Amino acid sequence: MKEKQKPLIWVASSKRDLKALPDDVQDIFGYALNDAQDGKKHAQAKPLKGFGGSSVLEIVENSDGNAYRAIYTVKFKNAVYVLHCFQKKSTQGAETPKPDMDLIRERFKAAQAHAQGAKT
Repeated sequence: MKEKQKPLIWVASSKRDLKALPDDVQDIFGYALNDAQDGKKHAQAKPLKGFGGSSVLEIVENSDGNAYRAIYTVKFKNAVYVLHCFQKKSTQGAETPKPDMDLIRERFKAAQAHAQGAKT
C-alpha cells in the first residue's frame, strides 16, 4: 500500500516567489517538491550548508544563464515546508547570500513553530 503523500506548506511568500520564476525552473522545483512529499529525495536536492544535517535541502537550477534556488525542509513529520524560492544574484560562487540565509533561518523557525502547533 502506498504511503499517503505529505502536504506541502508554503512559508510566507515562497509560493508566490516560485510562481515568478521561469516555467522550466518551476517544473523542476515542482518535481523535486513532489518527490519530497513522497518521502524521496530528488537527484538535484542536496543539504543546505549551515543547518547541520540533511533536513533542510536546496534544489539548484540554472536557466538562461541565471541561477535559481528552492529551499525546503523535511524535518517535520506532518508536512514538507517550502522555505524560500529565489533567483540567486550573488556573484560570490555557489554560496547562498547572507540575506537569503537569514530569511531561510527565520522561515525555518516559523515552520518549526507551525509543526509543533500541528502536533497538539
